[in-house]
Amino acid sequence: MSDRWDDNQPIYWQLRERTVAAILDGTLAEGEALPSVRQVAVDFQINPLTVSKAYQSLVDDALVEKRRGVGMFVVEGARERLLESERSHFLDEEWPRIAKRIEKLGLGPEDLPGLNPKRTEH
Repeated sequence: MSDRWDDNQPIYWQLRERTVAAILDGTLAEGEALPSVRQVAVDFQINPLTVSKAYQSLVDDALVEKRRGVGMFVVEGARERLLESERSHFLDEEWPRIAKRIEKLGLGPEDLPGLNPKRTEH
């Protein structure tokens, strides 16, 4: 993970989103332990309370579970729930803006990389 932070979002939220991305891409597998709060705080030179807040938001969303005295673990089914949520967000929030922009620019499927095998990407 990069240790650069965006000043426009709270660090705990960025850390949460990095952890979500790691679950989605399989870097953190279901049943696997998350790095300890202390280790993440040291690695990124951030306050342990910031890490705890990020991890707690994952617990609140039932993506991670606390095991007393052992640590935090990715729960079974977390990746699938995240994929469903991310797909829904994309289709409901992002795609309509993208579709409007495509229409505004007068682009068709033949103009879009990945949709037209004859078109080469720029």
